[in-house]
Amino acid sequence: MNVTPTRGIARRLDLVFAFLVAATGVTWLVGETGSAGPAAVALILGLALVKGWLVIREFMLLRRASLLWNLVVAGWLVLILATIALTYWKALR
Repeated sequence: MNVTPTRGIARRLDLVFAFLVAATGVTWLVGETGSAGPAAVALILGLALVKGWLVIREFMLLRRASLLWNLVVAGWLVLILATIALTYWKALR
């Protein structure tokens, strides 16, 4: 069977979407079970980082953008998540 590039892209997007749904389910499960503490927060923020990066790369089409755009948007994502992590860490003290 000959797979066209469009079909390959659609397959990749389907896999990314499935991962995003699964990661959202894991995040929901962590919240529903009442998990707390640094490990739960690290898991949630780690999943948020991966999910954000996948959305940026695959659904906002930064895969084809210049390195500068990739760095700017990735920097924004890391800055937001680092601010949340720092706020959580400061609240523990």
